[in-house]
Amino acid sequence: MPRNVQRRQQILEALAQMLEDNPGDRITTARLAAKVGVSEAALYRHFPSKAKMFEELIQFIEDTLFQRITLIMQEEEQAIARCNHVLYLLITFAERNPGISRLLTGEALTGETERLRHRVNQVLDRVETQLRQILREAELREALRPVLALPEAANLLFACAEGRISQFVRSEFKRSPSEGWNQQYDYLMQSFFREVPTAREVPTAPEVPTAPEMPTVSDGSRSPSANAEASSVTDSSSGVDSSSDMQNNSAGSGL
Repeated sequence: MPRNVQRRQQILEALAQMLEDNPGDRITTARLAAKVGVSEAALYRHFPSKAKMFEELIQFIEDTLFQRITLIMQEEEQAIARCNHVLYLLITFAERNPGISRLLTGEALTGETERLRHRVNQVLDRVETQLRQILREAELREALRPVLALPEAANLLFACAEGRISQFVRSEFKRSPSEGWNQQYDYLMQSFFREVPTAREVPTAPEVPTAPEMPTVSDGSRSPSANAEASSVTDSSSGVDSSSDMQNNSAGSGL
């Protein structure tokens, strides 16, 4: 490794160590130079500003996390396992690098340029976006959909991990963020997803029986009651005609 690269790495490691050793304290270039064992001028030969040193650490966080997230996506197929591994990676990375966890919460950036906070937010938002992508693919790959809307579901998972890291920093690294994680995650998953019915499983509406077709006059058919009524009308008409004929015959006989 070239000497200048080695020195840059040494400076970044010293910065991370000072963030761990002095929680709540603001890091100055004078103290950092003393920690590395060089002059402040030597620091500025490798980094133009302290902000650049922080930016290098943030870039290290992003590269490390997403190299491993890529492996998780390749090795795991189920959404529940993928989300668990991504969140556990974030938690254990913070636990193993306590100084860097202060960067993730923004606590170490108090009094620093706003650009650094924005850069940390970009990294964390990218992790949450990855969770959202996993949940979106779960519906296509496993017919599973979060009970909550997709953005809210991903945010809930991410907030659980982010909250544990904040507790870790607030306790001055005494409260382990990974302790009890698996039990809480399993409990969270009990009602997190619901199954999405596939095309074959969608129930079809039952057939409604059709009413029998009523006969019409035009087709020459009638109901029995209609035929009976018609017959009675014809019979009574016939009776009137018969009596009329008898009167005519009587009149004829008289003549």
